[in-house]
Amino acid sequence: MSINLDLKLKRADKVYSQEEVISGVIEIVSNSDFKHDGITLTVEGCVNLQISSKNVGILEAFYNSVKPIQIINLTCEVIGPSRLPSGTTEIPFQIPLRPKANTVFYETYHGVYVNISYSIRCDMKRSFLSKDLQRCQQFLIHYKPNSPNCPQLPLKDNRKSVTFELSPAKLTSGAAGAPDFLLKGYLETVCCSITKPFKGHLTLVKCAAPVRSIELQLVRVETCGCAEGYAREATEIQNLQIGDGDVPQNIAIPIYMVFPRLFTCPTLITTNFKIEFEINIVVVFEDNHLITNNFPIILVRE
Repeated sequence: MSINLDLKLKRADKVYSQEEVISGVIEIVSNSDFKHDGITLTVEGCVNLQISSKNVGILEAFYNSVKPIQIINLTCEVIGPSRLPSGTTEIPFQIPLRPKANTVFYETYHGVYVNISYSIRCDMKRSFLSKDLQRCQQFLIHYKPNSPNCPQLPLKDNRKSVTFELSPAKLTSGAAGAPDFLLKGYLETVCCSITKPFKGHLTLVKCAAPVRSIELQLVRVETCGCAEGYAREATEIQNLQIGDGDVPQNIAIPIYMVFPRLFTCPTLITTNFKIEFEINIVVVFEDNHLITNNFPIILVRE
């Protein structure tokens, strides 16, 4: 006897917000009728924290105390023990997305040391002589624009453009051995909408040595902590080359970066963890000398 269990969500993009209803159908296909001991649905969501191996010795007590932060854990019975006919059986369901007490939904995010994920699981119990069936689907949580449920999001009124100049005299590190150069830049804003591209432009005004590459790096800064201590780690998400070879002088080079889905989320600051983002502008000279200028940015959903 062959039984196939499938879980289909109504929304193709699988994107939901707090207080919405996740709906769909449980599809069961069998070539003969069969008995089961009940079908249940479980909705789970949690924040998984992990400490870098280089911090284990320093924060051993904290390393042992890192536990997942549970956001939602809801189980409901769809149908009790019964017999299902052969063919295709579809069972519709609707489950409201409500977090546990004193918690809110955080946006789905896949990081290195912080991971926020949500799933809905269907379990079909069968007799001890038959194997239980299970099907799991991941879904995404996004904040509603301007929602009061957004936890501790930074103010959104800091939308001023940023202009900057980069030269050996203004470098805090990497100035030794750097050729004489002047790089001017413009960023539309450092408080960015996550659904819109990060934009601006760069101009190499002068340079005494050939430039090999100009790159734009998006970096996540993840902080995990509690009373025992904090661990802060920065890791690269993506690197875009915006200038290749001997970059011509006095020509504006456009900056255009789309924030990747899942690997970014609105800037999040909580008691136990933080998710922040930075932009690095990197200039690599022909002799492999490298200089970097860092810009902390704030991501919001609106």
